[in-house]
Parts: sequence; C-alpha cells; structure tokens
Amino acid sequence: MTTAHFQSHYIPNTEREQAEMLATLGLTSIDELFHDIPDEYRNPPLNLPEPLSELEIQRELAGLASKNRSLGSGPSFLGAGSYHHFIPAIVKALMTRGEFLTAYTPYQPEVSQGTLQVIYEFQTLISSLFGMEVANAGMYDGATSLAEGVLMACRVTNRERVAVSDTVSPTYLQVIRTYCQAHGIDIEVVRHWEPEVGDDTACLVVQYPNFYGGLEDLGDFAQLAHGHGALLVVSTDPTACGMLNPPGHYSADIVTGEGQPLGIPTSYGGPYLGLFTCKEQYIRQMPSRLVGRTVDSQGRTGYVLTLQTREQHIRRERATSNICTNEALYALASTIYLAAMGRQGLKQVAELCYHKAHYAASRIESLPGYNLPFQRGPFFQEFVVQCPAPPAEINRKLMERNILGGLDISVPPYSAPLPPDLDKGMLVCVTEMNSKEDIDALVAGLAEFN
Repeated sequence: MTTAHFQSHYIPNTEREQAEMLATLGLTSIDELFHDIPDEYRNPPLNLPEPLSELEIQRELAGLASKNRSLGSGPSFLGAGSYHHFIPAIVKALMTRGEFLTAYTPYQPEVSQGTLQVIYEFQTLISSLFGMEVANAGMYDGATSLAEGVLMACRVTNRERVAVSDTVSPTYLQVIRTYCQAHGIDIEVVRHWEPEVGDDTACLVVQYPNFYGGLEDLGDFAQLAHGHGALLVVSTDPTACGMLNPPGHYSADIVTGEGQPLGIPTSYGGPYLGLFTCKEQYIRQMPSRLVGRTVDSQGRTGYVLTLQTREQHIRRERATSNICTNEALYALASTIYLAAMGRQGLKQVAELCYHKAHYAASRIESLPGYNLPFQRGPFFQEFVVQCPAPPAEINRKLMERNILGGLDISVPPYSAPLPPDLDKGMLVCVTEMNSKEDIDALVAGLAEFN
C-alpha cells in the first residue's frame, strides 16, 4: 500500500491532512505506517476472473440457487429456533410498498409518522402477546434480545451472577456468554429441575417452551427467583403464546423472543427480529428504543421516539445498549402477520403445531429402536427422539426421500447439556405446514432403521 492508493475521490482527507496525521505519529510516509505488514500481504494480487455480462451473472446465480433445497419442495422437520410457518400473502404485499421498504431509523418524527406508528402498533401487539407491560423495538434477533435481557437484569439488581437453565438453547447460551464476558458477569448453567439461585443471583434465565420443546412451570421459576431478589428472564416462542398462558401471566420480569415465526421467512438464518418486553418499573434500563404516542399543539395524534437509550442518542456511560440498526421492516412484517391472523388465527396455528407434533411423537415412539427420553411431560411443537442410528446417517437417508429431518443434537454445541447416554438425539419440529401425509412419510423413512 503506497501513498498513491490514497489519492481517491472517495477518501475525504487531503494530502496535507494526511501529512499532518503522519507527523503526529512520528512517521514520514504511508509505507512506513504499514511497515509491519509483510510486502506479500500488503498488496496481494487479486486475480479476479474476467467480467461477466448481466445475463451471464443471472444464469450463474440461478445455477447456484438451484443447488439449494426450498422448504416448500418437500416435508421439513427442522426447527431449533427457525421455523417453517405459513406466511399470508398480504405480509409481503404490504411490507414491500416503497414507503415502507425504504424507511430507516425514524430520527425525524415529523416526516416519519408512518414508520413510528407501525413500531407503536408492533410494541402494543408484542406486549399483549407476551402479557407484559412494555415492549421496545429495534432488537436484532432472539439470541441477542435474550443476552440484552441478561445485561438489563444485572443493571437492575446490581449483581453479577446469572443462572441459565440447561434447557436454554445452546447457541443462545453462547451469545449470552459473549455479551457478558467483558462485564465480568459470571454465567452458571443450572439444572432445570433444581436450579440453584442465591442471594447474589441477578436473574434466572429460562426458555418457554424450552429448546427441547418441553413446557416447564414458569410460576415455580418466578417464585424461586423472586425469593432471592433475582429477576426471571424468559425467552419465548411467540407462536406458543397463541394457546399457552404468556410469561407475563407467571410474573416474569423480562420476556424476550425471536420474531421470525411471525411472518418472517427462514432466510438461511436471518435477518430476523428480536422481541423484548419487561415490567414498566424497569423501563429506564430497557435497551434500544421505545416509540410513544402523544398529541401535537393542535391536538392531533403524533408518534415520537420516547426513550432512546442507545449510545448514539445519549452519553455513552449512561447508555443501556449499543444497538445501531433498525428492524422496523421486519417489525412491520410481524405487525401485519399478527393483524391478519388475529387472536383466533394465531390460536389455531399454535393448536395445529401442538397436536401435529404430538401425533408425530406418538407415531415415532411406537417404532422399534426409537424413544422419547425428554417428553414425559407436556411439549409444544418440538421433541427429542433417541434414534437407533446416528442422526446424520438417518437424515441422509431421509433426504433421499426429499424429507428434511430434524436437528442432530448429538454433536456440539447441542450435545453439551444432554445426558451422556443420549448419544443419538434428534430434535424434531412439526408445524402447521406439515400434513398428516408428511408425518407418515417421515415415520416410514425412520422405520428403515429399525
């Protein structure tokens, strides 16, 4: 890299400014600045292929895309945090309108009333769905929302120990550790049937339904946490709240979730939408932003960013979050989805997931060599199957039948919290998109390994 590389219309500083900066550093040239980088790495040859025409590029990309398996091309039983749900056509039709599709962070309320109203309606719907008092907007996804909830609980309680149930998603746990390591917060994984909570615990973190599909008693968890002055932080599947009592019903303090099931396609794992709610008494420690409704000087309804606790908006030392993007487009998608489905529609989707999963579980459990080690109690749309052969081998055979099998949880990071005797575990997910014929085809495929 030489000085000549910096003579570009895209570099804002002048040669004089560059010379001043180098002088401040005690250097005489750009080459001297990058002297520690070996020459062979400083200006490597790019060896780019010859350019293609637009038509040729389209053909090449179409060929690459054709190697992917579309979820709609055959039965899928893969879940574990990203779910294949029906998305009404109205969701895409409305969210891709130009006035929504190009909208970014609504810093100027006077010209952002539409976007602000959407976010306000989104907050209202999510608060109602989770049974909580306050919801925010702008969270990245379910994993980071949960991690932000943990940090918030530590600020509220002024404690630095967190108890995480061993039935929380292992990948979510990794994100929690990443978020907390720089703060010196101690993360301890505890047994879900007997979680250890002490007077130094900031919060107890649980998942509802848990990563393995099971439904645990949030009331007991809340009583245990509150008895030690800790908060109960819950990660929730919003679809399950269509038929189950929401976490707010059990006095949860902070409830987060992944918004992908609410009208957002799986999209190779993202981008998604984080859901975040809490009790009103903790609102000042809530991360991201909050949209409020007010009236202007003429008495007309108006929407504004009421609380903005991001470090871009307030003094960094007082900020509760460094989230620096806007998820308003997918918040709009979820708002349209919930409005289109309504209370009864969401309930019907949840009930279909529940009953179809139980039908699949009963059929699989009847197969010789298969058993359901975890599902002795109630579960929602996912359940663990102990297989007679390695899940990877089974999934390869299922794919020959154009069936996408469940998640192999016998490999890291999913195998970490499992009992040592569960060495061939598969997490199977059944949603409203799976017909009886799909489930019977899965059972027939699994039966080959008896």
